[in-house]
Amino acid sequence: MTPLKHYAYLILFCIVALAIAADYRWALFERVDAQAGDALTRAMLPARTPSPDIVIVNIDQRSLELMNDEAGSWPWPRAVHAELIEAIAAQHPRAIVFDLLFNEADTFRADSDALLRDTVAATPNVFVPTVLLGDGQGAKLAELPASLGLERLPHAAPDARAPLLLPLVLDPASWRGGLINFDADNDGIGRHYLRYAERAGWRMPSLPTTLAQRFHWPQPDTQRMRLNWTPRHATVSYADVYHDAGRENPQRPSDEFTGKIVLIGTAAPGLQDLRPTPLSKSWPGVEILATAIDNLEHGNWLREPSRYGFAALALALTALLALGFQLGINSVWLALAMGVASLLGAATMAFAQTALYFLPLAMALVWGWVYYLFAALIAYVKERARREAAVRLFGRFLDPRVVTALVAGDRLDSAPAAREVTVLFSDIRGFTSLSETRSPEEVVALLNRYFSRQVAVVFRHGGTLDKFIGDAIMAFWGAPVDDSEHARHAVAAAQEMGRELEAFRAELALDGIEFDIGIGIHTGRAVVGFIGADDRLDYTAIGDTVNLASRIEGQTKGIARILVSQATRDACGAAFDFDDRGEHHVKGRAEAVRLYEPLSNEEK
Repeated sequence: MTPLKHYAYLILFCIVALAIAADYRWALFERVDAQAGDALTRAMLPARTPSPDIVIVNIDQRSLELMNDEAGSWPWPRAVHAELIEAIAAQHPRAIVFDLLFNEADTFRADSDALLRDTVAATPNVFVPTVLLGDGQGAKLAELPASLGLERLPHAAPDARAPLLLPLVLDPASWRGGLINFDADNDGIGRHYLRYAERAGWRMPSLPTTLAQRFHWPQPDTQRMRLNWTPRHATVSYADVYHDAGRENPQRPSDEFTGKIVLIGTAAPGLQDLRPTPLSKSWPGVEILATAIDNLEHGNWLREPSRYGFAALALALTALLALGFQLGINSVWLALAMGVASLLGAATMAFAQTALYFLPLAMALVWGWVYYLFAALIAYVKERARREAAVRLFGRFLDPRVVTALVAGDRLDSAPAAREVTVLFSDIRGFTSLSETRSPEEVVALLNRYFSRQVAVVFRHGGTLDKFIGDAIMAFWGAPVDDSEHARHAVAAAQEMGRELEAFRAELALDGIEFDIGIGIHTGRAVVGFIGADDRLDYTAIGDTVNLASRIEGQTKGIARILVSQATRDACGAAFDFDDRGEHHVKGRAEAVRLYEPLSNEEK
């Protein structure tokens, strides 16, 4: 293995680590965290309860239709809102909060504007909104009334201006309230609410912040807060409240708004105050405002820890994966580990949200999965290369189909070990006479053709080619593939080798030349595996079993083409009929060896 391949997982980790360190706040991965949080919010929404202290008076489509006769088409005369304020204020609500802008005078109904102006001035718990525009010059901030709650910071410019939509219809002393700007994230979804905006050293509070200051609610120390969404707040129709207030005998409860924070806004689609949020692509703006007020009232907005700690978590996760791949742990187990980590991450995010924390764990898990996928690809390429190398290596000894199945099945074991095998030696008889009648080139070509045919027979019967020894062939069965019938397969191969020889002789018209083979077979224990020096290894079998098979082959001359030992005959069982060829003394053994000739079907 080259150094590059050896350190591939470490190199990949370094690349991923650099990507994380370079810019952990990539918009893509921030979006992953955000969308994971959105899914979690929707899943946990049924367990949340909106504040019973907040009621929305909704200018819905029904109200637009029912009030058409007396108020006309939208926008209604502002005297209508003045009458509603008087009706609600009579029940002593905690606050009346408008989510409607009063920035332009009604030139055709000045008396109606005057009535609203006087009513709001006489009702000190009415709050009205302002909006900070994206461009424009606007009024000088230093000249705006104190009722807006602007805060001048030490570095404020004395002539600073801001393009604010102000409630100019009302007296400046009644400009209580604040900003209601929609605070969208990079993907256009509103998940936060501004506590304040800053412009040229001036701090402009949002409407929920003004209420928090008025009622001494806790507040986050950040410029924007992540909303902890609830189901829709209690809602009543504007038309129902307005018409009931005009009855001589009202039918609605007289304390319906007592002690409540009453928001007046619209969810009618035609009035275009619908915004994309985690809960819906068209969530009413007044509901977003209600959620922000609800969160501040109860101090249950979502806290957001620093993202950089989760960058460290992403690095730790990818480092553990790199270690796992480097140690050779199966990628399936690592995938299962990542799956468990992902489930734990989701459970942790859910638990943290109940504890009022938003944990951006999704991005760290995404980095882990990114590393895993690339590392798994590297592992696959390396494993494929290993398998191909094994196929090329063992293809020298085995039928390529056997090698492919062997490697694919992960049963490859090339370490030297003692195994029960059957060894076959085949040697050519009459090769010298053949050599004398032909040129060396012809002899080599002839020999190669002969070997190719005989080796194909060995492979067809599942044998392993060990080596060529001059004009002899050594093969064995039972390794590296386990074969419980290795003796039978070796004998069957020997018989076919004999038939192949006859076909080869007929093809070359060698009947006039003594060209035959002798085959010796023995079954027993042998050490099989890669054996040799560090820079030169051969897959081979060694031991007494090999020696005896070679000696048996030497006994075939003048007796039979194929001879097998007693051990081989016994291992074949009833697969073949054998002719007992008696006992023979072989070199290296004191005791005689009984040999048998397997009979072909014609000889039975």
